[in-house]
Amino acid sequence: MKRATLPALLILTCLAAPELLPAEETLAPSAVPAEDYALYDQTVESIFLTSYTRLVVIERMTVARLFPGLTEPMTIGSFHDRNFFMGRLPPDLARGFVGANREAGRLEGRFQFGVRYRFVTGQSLEEPEVSAAVPVQALPVLERLAFSRVGRTLQQDQALVYVEQMRPDGTGAGFLVWFHREGRKWRIFDTEVVWTIRSEEGLESP
Repeated sequence: MKRATLPALLILTCLAAPELLPAEETLAPSAVPAEDYALYDQTVESIFLTSYTRLVVIERMTVARLFPGLTEPMTIGSFHDRNFFMGRLPPDLARGFVGANREAGRLEGRFQFGVRYRFVTGQSLEEPEVSAAVPVQALPVLERLAFSRVGRTLQQDQALVYVEQMRPDGTGAGFLVWFHREGRKWRIFDTEVVWTIRSEEGLESP
């Protein structure tokens, strides 16, 4: 195993001029289910955290693709074409993962991996996960992590999540993390490197 409610004014505006503000554009991104954070925590702890890490920077919105720069969402076909985990993923787990990531979700302050963290949206760091009295640049920072939504099998006994790290120097990597459930707990069963960027070599995929 590798380790590695809409404001009243807005509602009235929609009723008065629906052609200018379609209903689908007013919907806020759905929140990520609370039960998914245990899987995110394990992923951070197992792959990224070190004894020196004091701050983790996390993308507020989940990602709905597996490679940086892509704009089209995942499809079952494109997912299967990559033959992840040498084709060992259960078909319903693959379908559950692709289905869960048809659109991005919004992450909340539910992480419990034992290190301070702060959300980032675009180029803006958000509050209040980290005290303003602590200069971000003075801390050993792990940045910046982005997660997919979690996909599960029909029996809820296996799960799959994608996580990536993009560093300020342009390097980084993306991983798929496969979980099995044992009783009420989840454990990482396997991981796969989806892509890497090393110095000026550009995007690589296994």
